[in-house]
Amino acid sequence: MSIKHLLKGKLGFGTAPLGNMFRNIPEEEALATVDAAWDSGIRYFDTAPFYGAGLAELRLGAALKKQRREDYVLSTKVGRLILDEVEDPASRELGEKGGLFEFGRPNRIVDDYSADATLRSIEDSLKRLDTDHLDIVWVHDIAQDFHGDNWLAQFEIARTGAFRVLTRLREEGVIKAWGIGVNKVEPLELTLGLAEAQPDGFLLAGRYTLLDHERALQRLMPEAAKQNVDIVVGGPYSSGILAGGSHFEYQQASPEIIARVERIKAIAARHNVSVKAAALQFSLANPAVAAVIPGASRPERLAEDMAALNSVIPAAFWQEMRAEQLVAANAPLPG
Repeated sequence: MSIKHLLKGKLGFGTAPLGNMFRNIPEEEALATVDAAWDSGIRYFDTAPFYGAGLAELRLGAALKKQRREDYVLSTKVGRLILDEVEDPASRELGEKGGLFEFGRPNRIVDDYSADATLRSIEDSLKRLDTDHLDIVWVHDIAQDFHGDNWLAQFEIARTGAFRVLTRLREEGVIKAWGIGVNKVEPLELTLGLAEAQPDGFLLAGRYTLLDHERALQRLMPEAAKQNVDIVVGGPYSSGILAGGSHFEYQQASPEIIARVERIKAIAARHNVSVKAAALQFSLANPAVAAVIPGASRPERLAEDMAALNSVIPAAFWQEMRAEQLVAANAPLPG
């Protein structure tokens, strides 16, 4: 139950921005961003039907068509079906993430974690991605941020539907691995306690970053390492605030978060350290983490990510971060 052997490196590419998250991205810019990821050496690409109602999958498939399929690892997600009928993207009910893909395609999005919907979702994704197979499939967003108090009921549908289908597809060799992709710790902790579900890994977005990691350290990270369930960290820049943006948790950052980031920036400046480098390397320092997959919608960002991954950060930086209580006392640190 491990995916480290699949991932072709510790840096992957998250394609949520290619679904027109936050802005209407020109097609040529989106495709050039994927090309830049490839040129920088990235060979793991993660996407989802939810990202722009299929737009990210379509764009990723078009960009990767020129590459040999055996040269890269591809993951997408199940749990939402993209229909032919249309709706107003800006008025979708998305729990805490309202308006996230208001510039995406207008196709109606329906939540469905059942067995039949899982198979249909995979078939639809293969068509949009223009490929003949998927390497990893994540069960998407069975958590509080999208489903509120109903999340446990949705989780139960996934447990008896998507989980079992994906286990069978893995056993048959149709996919190489499966897991859960969420923005919350609790569904992953719940899954680790199940006897029947044996996922290979988890995609955890936003919950193991410089700005938010203490909850994950309590139980999830040590238990995942114990069970050999690898974690891919999504959103290592906390929706952009750690990379010079203004968003945290997909919304405008609060004054408290902005103040915390300013404290990190001040320490980074004293040690001549890139905050992006600190963010990436912090997430990777935990032994449970197999890879990080920051998202990008501009080609120049990919070279920055690779440089951040490979830059040298002095131990004194981390010592000051810990002394200022900007990283948890029990968090593994780079180096």
